[in-house]
Amino acid sequence: MATAQATPARPAALGTRRGPLAALRDRPAAAKLLLLALVAAVVVPLVHGRWGGGVWPEALTADLSAPLGEVTDWIVSNRDSHPLFLYFFGHISNAVVLSVRGVYLLLLALGWAGVTVFAAAVAWRVAGVRLALTAGVSFLLCGLLGMWVPTMQTLALMVVAVLASVVLGLLLGLAAGLSDRVFRILRPVLDTMQVLPAFAYLLPVVLVFGIGVPGAVLATVVYAAPPMARLTALGLRGADGGVMEAVTSLGATGRQRLLSARLPLARKELLLGLNQTIMMALSMAVIASVIGAGGLGDRVYQALSSVDVGAALAAGIPIVLLAVVLDRTTEAAGHRIGAEPTGPALLRGRRGWSLAAALTAVVAVVGRLADGRVWPENVTVAIAGPVNTAKDWMVDHLYTGVPVVGGTADLASHFTSGVLNPLRSGLTGLPWWSVLLIVAALAWTIGTWRTAATAVLAMAAIGVLGVWKPSMDTLSQVLAAVAVTLVIGFGVAIGTARSERLEKLLRPVLDVFQTMPQFVYLIPVVALFGVGRAPAAAAAVVYALPAVIRITTQGLRGVDPAAMEGARSLGATPGQQLRQVQIPLARPSLLLAVNQAVVLVLAVVIIGGLVGSGALGYEVVLGLAQGDLATGLVAGAAIVCLGLMLDRVTQPTTRRQRQES
Repeated sequence: MATAQATPARPAALGTRRGPLAALRDRPAAAKLLLLALVAAVVVPLVHGRWGGGVWPEALTADLSAPLGEVTDWIVSNRDSHPLFLYFFGHISNAVVLSVRGVYLLLLALGWAGVTVFAAAVAWRVAGVRLALTAGVSFLLCGLLGMWVPTMQTLALMVVAVLASVVLGLLLGLAAGLSDRVFRILRPVLDTMQVLPAFAYLLPVVLVFGIGVPGAVLATVVYAAPPMARLTALGLRGADGGVMEAVTSLGATGRQRLLSARLPLARKELLLGLNQTIMMALSMAVIASVIGAGGLGDRVYQALSSVDVGAALAAGIPIVLLAVVLDRTTEAAGHRIGAEPTGPALLRGRRGWSLAAALTAVVAVVGRLADGRVWPENVTVAIAGPVNTAKDWMVDHLYTGVPVVGGTADLASHFTSGVLNPLRSGLTGLPWWSVLLIVAALAWTIGTWRTAATAVLAMAAIGVLGVWKPSMDTLSQVLAAVAVTLVIGFGVAIGTARSERLEKLLRPVLDVFQTMPQFVYLIPVVALFGVGRAPAAAAAVVYALPAVIRITTQGLRGVDPAAMEGARSLGATPGQQLRQVQIPLARPSLLLAVNQAVVLVLAVVIIGGLVGSGALGYEVVLGLAQGDLATGLVAGAAIVCLGLMLDRVTQPTTRRQRQES
């Protein structure tokens, strides 16, 4: 009996002696932080003694201005004589110009009636009467706003840019989807193409192709091709293994497997890639106007220089309408894949396309006979005046003198002095090695050592580039804007997740905010908040909110109904259901919302360099304005590093997510 009683005591004693180790195994984050603290205790004194604290030491920086200046000089000197420019870049430039001009002349030949009927017929063929009416009314509104010719110019440029982006994206996606090695090589390249600010690579494009349409199209392709490549690779790599095995067993060659199995199975991903490419290309319409793209983007950019809200809105609305029509059409085409044919039999199959083409041709001929190539100037509605009047009223009544809050100017001042300035002072005042330690701790806690190493190397690269202080300034603006975005976005998303009526009411508003060019609402923000870092942060919040609200709402609504029913059956209140069931189960979606908030805020804070946000955004814009390749590219590379670091500290790795689940 004594032995039987003593036997259970030994494991308990062993458990007591191994308590700390067992606790660390149960808490891997604490173990990582403890190990990092031990390493820091040894390394930090050595680093501090060698290079000191404060900002990044000059001894660890690399001056790239001289080599990049030599590259600029060589391009300028050889642009008109070197065979590379004459027989390669020159032919590309000519092909782009001829393509855009051909599409534009075709649109003019169809006339405003022909283009409108063709858009409505395609929408009807793909999605039904409702979308057909939306498409027709959208193009008519473009004419009523007096923007028919700029709309056709933008549409011609977008058609060529999207086609080039789709072809390039398909080729890259095919290579990445069929080869693991190519996929690993292309992933950082695609990340850089998407994160690098457009202003940073506008300058190299201008140096090679000059001001005009070719540079604008190619800059758009660089920005819009990655989604097509990513989704093509995703679709090919996610092909059903059973189907592929069956096709292989029938003796199909690699080419036959690709054409008969992989590509058909990836049709939905391909159409989604087309959808995303179109939206990304349209979002570049205004930025491309900086280097001579013309069209609607040029009207918006010119309005920004004179703070003309009415003119910017008149040109911004057609961009939104084009985005909505193209988005809804491609989305509907994706949903119809694999579904039973619906709608009138006359519109199904090839007969539907033939009917659309015939109807468009008839209307175009009739319109040409009636001299209807462009929208009649006497049938327009001028909205610039009323909009500017409304803007002036808002400025007069909201800018200052509002009871309690004081006005938008006071809000901007308080936000700058109470949030932005302390954040900037705190980040720039921290020793550079402590920033690296904080980044390593955050990244390693939610990921692996590779995640932490990537984040730390990205921050170290910023220091090596010699832009540590402006990068900390930009980081402070991004963190402040992301915090405001998440607070508002999560609050609104909780309401929309509980109320379908609220979601339906907010959907068109979110569509407008998400598709409206950033420059358009940057103008009223500047009018209301003045020039500085606060209006740039406010514009970033407005731009990032729709994505955060949509992703969070979808995640909260996608929680397992059985889990929700179980919580309700146990008497949980709505607040308890949200905190204890929905938020934990929707954690991947919430983290994705955080990631998207960071990326979108970072994009607009950089554009805020045009309205006084300073830091890296100003240096990118300054580099483009002065033709200084070193200033623009170095600041752009620092922004890429910031984006990479923020991505790593906000997104758990797949392994980490599996451990937590």
